[in-house]
Amino acid sequence: MSEKTIVALDAMGGDNAPLEIVKGAVDAVLASDEIEVLLYGDEEAVNAELSKYKYDNSRLKVVPTTEVISTSEHPVNAITKKKDSSLVRGLKAVKNGEADAFVSAGNSGAILAGGQVLVGRIKGVKRAPFAPIIPTENGPALLLDAGANVDCKPENLVQFAKMGAIYMRPILNREPRVGIVNLGAEEEKGNALVKETFPLLKEEKSINFIGSVESRDIPFGTADVIVCEAFTGNAILKMFEGVAKLFGKLMKKAFLSSIKAKIGALLALPALKKELKKYDTSTYGGAPMLGLRGLVVKTHGSAKAVEVKNSILQCSDFKKQRILETIQEQLGE
Repeated sequence: MSEKTIVALDAMGGDNAPLEIVKGAVDAVLASDEIEVLLYGDEEAVNAELSKYKYDNSRLKVVPTTEVISTSEHPVNAITKKKDSSLVRGLKAVKNGEADAFVSAGNSGAILAGGQVLVGRIKGVKRAPFAPIIPTENGPALLLDAGANVDCKPENLVQFAKMGAIYMRPILNREPRVGIVNLGAEEEKGNALVKETFPLLKEEKSINFIGSVESRDIPFGTADVIVCEAFTGNAILKMFEGVAKLFGKLMKKAFLSSIKAKIGALLALPALKKELKKYDTSTYGGAPMLGLRGLVVKTHGSAKAVEVKNSILQCSDFKKQRILETIQEQLGE
């Protein structure tokens, strides 16, 4: 295995492709000597963007593709029919061992389907969840599943908890606190899925299960690994992002409301920016699909260069920390 982390990047995926995707790739290569990026996409369009920058061209190469999967296409049909798309070719690079990881801001359903079908799950892992890191008052926390598996069984959530704990241990340098999303703190609360899963998590010796976590407590860092099915997880994630944007708008409106407010803003802005930077989700990169035989990372469809860069760098950390190998060892058959 190469000492460098080779990342296959979908240069045509997302709302801001290829402009922001290419810039993110260049920034990642400039930020770390341990990264190589293969840019899958329209050769002419990608090279036109690359021509704007200076970079080490031995570590950033274009792999020409002729098709693009749009966000509106049916996921399974798209990956079946568009075999020369940037998304499919990038996933196959991981499957074939040509790349250590795949990163895309493209069609979420196609990434999910392609990850399961083309890359494949580790034998023994029943479902592969999307697992984004989210900012909290006490540092980063992992939310899973945030969009891949809407209908789950209790054993799926138990596996999510175990994989989440494996992922977060090297990040936190301690045993992560695992909680399940619930309507209240009491064990007897919740829907059928939560009620059935709770005792299984309680009995699981390989994790530090702390019980139920209410949504309002998540931003305060009550748990390090937050477990739920994808419908709930995605709703939490989107609400989290929406409230952050609303807060930013309200702050701006308040600071511009009067001369006194503007003067106060000038005085407070440096400290405020420093504090709010901790809650910028783009700094954490994308959401890996845990439990696959290779690393697949989904970034926001609206991702800008900074999120793309951090998603690429995230792949290097993932490789160094041997997350895939540890999941294989502990959950694989």
